[in-house]
Amino acid sequence: MNDIKFEVMKKISDVSFRCRDIGNHLNSNSPPSVFVGSGLKYPLVNVGILSPLEKDENVWIYDNERYWAQNNFEILDILDLRNSLLNSRFQSKVSDARLNKKFVDIAKEIAIASNPVDIEIELKSKLMMGREKDKVITGIGMRAPLKTARITSNIKVDQKVDKVINDEIKASDGIEYLYKNNFSEYTLSKILSIGVLGLKKSKKFVPTRWSITATDDTIGKSLLNNIRDFKWIEDDELFFGEFLGNQYLIMLFPGVWSFELFELYLPYSSWNQSNKIKASTDYEGYHERKEYAFNTAGGYYATRLPILEYLNKIKRQASVVVIRLETRSYWAALGVWVVRESVRKALANQRMKFDSKEEILEGASKIGKIKFSFECSEILRKSRVLNEIKTQKNLKEWF
Repeated sequence: MNDIKFEVMKKISDVSFRCRDIGNHLNSNSPPSVFVGSGLKYPLVNVGILSPLEKDENVWIYDNERYWAQNNFEILDILDLRNSLLNSRFQSKVSDARLNKKFVDIAKEIAIASNPVDIEIELKSKLMMGREKDKVITGIGMRAPLKTARITSNIKVDQKVDKVINDEIKASDGIEYLYKNNFSEYTLSKILSIGVLGLKKSKKFVPTRWSITATDDTIGKSLLNNIRDFKWIEDDELFFGEFLGNQYLIMLFPGVWSFELFELYLPYSSWNQSNKIKASTDYEGYHERKEYAFNTAGGYYATRLPILEYLNKIKRQASVVVIRLETRSYWAALGVWVVRESVRKALANQRMKFDSKEEILEGASKIGKIKFSFECSEILRKSRVLNEIKTQKNLKEWF
């Protein structure tokens, strides 16, 4: 990993140094990756092909969040990768995904490809620099309007992806089918955004920031259909972990499914440049959530998904409370994937078991103080899930 990382970062440095000398004609390759922007007035969108400025044999690393997390990339490493990507884009209506247009077809082919794709690109104008800050999407450093594009390598498409694209099934059913066949949420959100999933009459481009959350939510709802029928966990369980300055306390209690997330943005962290702590929270009970989690937004669904995967794996259900601390070490917004992978890392750590709710809450408070230098008891007192556990008698108590 270190050899690959060194080679890629060295190439990025060399290309960046010569960036001003690079003309409008590029011979490059895509990870493969596309980006559908939401900055225009809907239903207009910008559809972009992502690529470095020059061909790179390790181009897959530029858009591989799972790999970054597994190999503990630092914030600067990820920023360097993303800032060296060019978004070669064209304007389109979302419904144009149903049409056979040259740029649309090229973007689709790249999005559904199993391997990196070689491309030749001509831009209409010079590169525009600058990375937009966003809680959901991972930023891109350069953009320019696309004049012409041509794929110069053979496209390989997985048979299962090809089947879903050509079958007359709903997008949600296609996502569930591919997820059960070991396609990651990262791949699924990409092909959802490019408008190849769903019934033919309703296929459309989906802005990338929407497709990420929609994918997390769709997979989560599918997992919940199983989890609601599982037995309760037997013990109170506590997990904690940290990644890129995001600290997590995850508490699981015996009971029917419910989920509550507290996000605390500490002073001078990525989303809080004030000197006071800011907080947001969202909740759901046993039944399906009817409204979007406006307070914690995409982070809610990204936090919930790995926890549902864990419960599905152990075939149990639980009432869940999560506290996220965004510290000043998380100084640059990298997208909601950081949330998802931080939770996965926490769940991969040794779980702590407790015999009672009082013990797990005491344990959570101690870990908050010792590991994270944060007193979480006040947050826990405000928890809707914990108050329901405390006040509602289960059937055993009635008997």
